[in-house]
Amino acid sequence: MSYHFDLTLAQARDALKAKKLSAVELVKAHCEAVERLDGRLNSFITRTLDQAREQAAAADATLQKGEGGLLTGIPLGVKDLFATKGVRTTAASHILENFVPPYESTVTTNLLREGAIFLGKLNLDEFAMGSTNLTSAFGGVENPWKKKDSDARLVPGGSSGGSAVAVAAGLVLGATGTDTGGSIRQPSAYCGITGIKPTYGRCSRFGTIAFASSLDQAGPMARNVQDCAILLEAMAGFDPRDSTSVEKDVPHYEATLGQGIKGLRVGIPKEYRTDGLSEEIQALWDQGISWLRAAGAEIVEISLPHTKYGLPTYYIAALAEASSNLSRYDGVRFGKRVPAKSLDELYEATRGQGFGEEVKRRILLGTYVLSSGYYDAYYLRAQKVRTLIKQDFLNAYEKCDFILAPTAPSGAFAWDEKPTDPVQVYLNDIFTVPASLAGVPAMSVPAGLSHEGVPLGLQLIGRYFDEETLFRAGYVLEQAAAFHHRPTLHAGVSA
Repeated sequence: MSYHFDLTLAQARDALKAKKLSAVELVKAHCEAVERLDGRLNSFITRTLDQAREQAAAADATLQKGEGGLLTGIPLGVKDLFATKGVRTTAASHILENFVPPYESTVTTNLLREGAIFLGKLNLDEFAMGSTNLTSAFGGVENPWKKKDSDARLVPGGSSGGSAVAVAAGLVLGATGTDTGGSIRQPSAYCGITGIKPTYGRCSRFGTIAFASSLDQAGPMARNVQDCAILLEAMAGFDPRDSTSVEKDVPHYEATLGQGIKGLRVGIPKEYRTDGLSEEIQALWDQGISWLRAAGAEIVEISLPHTKYGLPTYYIAALAEASSNLSRYDGVRFGKRVPAKSLDELYEATRGQGFGEEVKRRILLGTYVLSSGYYDAYYLRAQKVRTLIKQDFLNAYEKCDFILAPTAPSGAFAWDEKPTDPVQVYLNDIFTVPASLAGVPAMSVPAGLSHEGVPLGLQLIGRYFDEETLFRAGYVLEQAAAFHHRPTLHAGVSA
């Protein structure tokens, strides 16, 4: 049975088309893995295993005819932020715990059109607000990796922690994620997988529950760069139902792999080399630079001078939008309703019981920066700084073709560990937030293990709508790093 868990998504796709493997066998193995391991990992909120088994039989019939799409017969997981018709969609919140959408998100529609089979909806930080996946109303998610000589539960990162864990543990061959300030890249780094946040507007946001509308972007998470390329090609595309969707052709991303990066210029942002950066992360970054130089790339120093304003800018802009977006959850139209004597009391009771502490905190902060007397001082100023951050990237790309940086300042930490050094907290955001504020594509690739034995990632940041260069560079980085480690809890090795 472990043979099925040794396959990447691309290998499984090829085996299915060559009729060396059936979709029924593949899906059955992964359904059994979910049932065996997820009681501990808690990466799924809602399972659709029976439905998946039925779809696998239909996929085999399609494949027997020599037909099918990019993903026919491939078992995937869906972050529980994407609306799925007839299947509960919760955003990991009590306020939506019984919500069953009558429609399908564009991203999941695109995947289904290509023949994907969904095993269920994956856990996340509530409304995608968090970086540990411990704020979910359905319980925290456990990282399948362990530190050396320790059985302590590690956080998977967030908010797409359930997606990262399901992929890393071999429960699915790929998963959807969303990235607002690093929510695909950081959990990918913590769990030793690959994840890409495409350019803002590349994937439709229709049917995706909103956190911060000008930042949220869907993207794929999978074992390696090739698998992410296949998934993004299936997920992406113009959607007239999303006013921020950009009408651009979707390239054949997989075809760019192996083209190399000889002659390309790699930007190294000097602002990311701070005093608080650990020697271990610094060494990994330097190793990544060496790998890219050996592949024929030119290394150039660049400046992103407004990086230091990224964190406050992000928290003002994102939380202001969250305050606006979450005002619709009032107990009147849909979702949880707590009966009360008056309309005001209905709002208070419903939102008080429906939202978790982290979501309440962010709504209050967002409402504050939008309030009369503070709008100009905070929100308007943050938008101006955001424009400067975007310009920093445009200036940098006059000197380089893509940027290399760490994804996160450390590996995964234990559930009961809280960073006490504010510099570490600051660095944890500074590597991922600027690319989100600018809307440029960024990818995390696993590049090594820490001294404690947990994964560390390197981040590639590209030009607008130039995901192809990221896939080329990511593939080079992946081949050089040769990251073939497996977590302790994995479908192919666990009893």
